[in-house]
Amino acid sequence: MLKDEVLKILYLEDGYISGETISRKLGVTRAAVNSAVKALRDEGYEITSSTNRGYLLVNSPDVLTKGSVSVFLPDKLSADLYVFDSVDSTNNVLKEMAGKGAPSGTVVIADHQTGGKGRLGRSFSSPSGVGIYLSFLFKPDSGLNRIADLTSWTAVAVCDAIYNAYGIDTKIKWVNDIVLNRKKICGILTEATVEGESGMIDNCIIGIGINVNESSFPEELSQIATSISLENGQKTFDRSKLAAELIRSLNDILYRWPDDPYYLNRYRKSNITAGSRIVAYPRLAENSTGRPGTAVEINDDFTLNVRFDDGSTEDLRSGEVSVRGLYGYT
Repeated sequence: MLKDEVLKILYLEDGYISGETISRKLGVTRAAVNSAVKALRDEGYEITSSTNRGYLLVNSPDVLTKGSVSVFLPDKLSADLYVFDSVDSTNNVLKEMAGKGAPSGTVVIADHQTGGKGRLGRSFSSPSGVGIYLSFLFKPDSGLNRIADLTSWTAVAVCDAIYNAYGIDTKIKWVNDIVLNRKKICGILTEATVEGESGMIDNCIIGIGINVNESSFPEELSQIATSISLENGQKTFDRSKLAAELIRSLNDILYRWPDDPYYLNRYRKSNITAGSRIVAYPRLAENSTGRPGTAVEINDDFTLNVRFDDGSTEDLRSGEVSVRGLYGYT
């Protein structure tokens, strides 16, 4: 949209820029530029104008639009970016797009989800105006056996993005929860379709939900969940900047998959599960009795080596792990 292109020009300009210069850059009329500026002002952007000087972007609202995210990205990373006010689930939207031939690297972002999805069929709360709900399409040249690795790589990408956007260091609870001050701020859901004859992954949808500017949580969640804002004196963070850094980090995976050692090293460095007392719960088992033990280390294939109290050891590839002192578990 024209207003997105105008916004990017205003954002990148150090001072005033004339409407004539903008119109010449974009190949549109001055009237079209004026209309785009008006539309941006209606969205909350503070843009001053001065005779013989032009326009100046003074302040930006915390909104998620293609334009607000694209200002932080090179054009090639904005080409397959789709941003919506509200959807049922960004994963669902991207699945439909993938079925119609969307390329690897396509991104769907929503300001609000009515049916956000978490792991094991759980719902993921997705209120408007505070979080980032993003899905990324990847078509890896690998089999389904590498899907757990990809989820771990994504956890690293999220930690990198948060640090690059805000300078905040986050940690990883095995297998893919991102935590800040020992409370969860992000969940990751990876969904894949497999080509029947070859067993290779056809499409992989990586869904990411991050609590950015939430100011409170329901009582039942307040002991286990937090937001980046709550852990930083309720400061408001620019969600568009983080969304852009996420896109950069996820695109790095496209070119570094499947064997770049950086991801395993970074995952081990950021992980808080290894060395902790834990209780492991079998995958998908409801009301199951957990097995207490000690998480020994992260293996080379991102599995978790656990020494259980009964003397047995096991490498866990998936499932639920409760860490003593985290998520209200004591």
